[in-house]
Amino acid sequence: MPSSKKGLGATLLGAIMVLSALTAPALAYDTTNVAFVQTRDGAASIPVGHAEFCQQRPQECGPNAQVISAVPLTEALWQQLLNTNAQVNAAVVPVTDEQLYKVSEFWTYPNGYGDCEDYALEKRRELINQGWPASTLLLTVVKQPNGEGHAVLTVRTDRGDLVLDNQIGSVDLWNATPYKFIKRQSQANAGQWVDMIDDRQTVVATAAIR
Repeated sequence: MPSSKKGLGATLLGAIMVLSALTAPALAYDTTNVAFVQTRDGAASIPVGHAEFCQQRPQECGPNAQVISAVPLTEALWQQLLNTNAQVNAAVVPVTDEQLYKVSEFWTYPNGYGDCEDYALEKRRELINQGWPASTLLLTVVKQPNGEGHAVLTVRTDRGDLVLDNQIGSVDLWNATPYKFIKRQSQANAGQWVDMIDDRQTVVATAAIR
């Protein structure tokens, strides 16, 4: 999947909504709310690149020992998301798998270079190392407005599904991004995927922050 590097700019609509929510008392969350992407029952096909990644690292692709449905988002955790997104975006030089590995698709951790899946994998690893539950950090395949595939990291919080992306510097709610959401990792099992239900008639035309 193609990858392009963007700098971190001012946060957009999703960030504003999240920060506003942080000022209010925490309430029981409803995952049927529009802030959460709905999924279909049953398993989806696993992206070839992730299936190969799991063959190489089976310890990272099994059932999650503890399934946390969503993380209560505090201001400190919000800052962790912003910092991790910015740091990984700044540390990795965007290149395609064809350029780097001479294959069309290869998911791995970046070695200073990588494409969109590699950014997402690294952000997931960094957040797990900071104590985030693996079941709330979901590799996600989306479609860009131009029809090309792309990968992001979806973070499930009690304020909604937030997206960490290497193309847009802000951290936004899923429905404030310009993408069509296709499928993501299962919360119960990191080696399984589920189809996402994105039936919005109009996808938000968010401009990338440069």
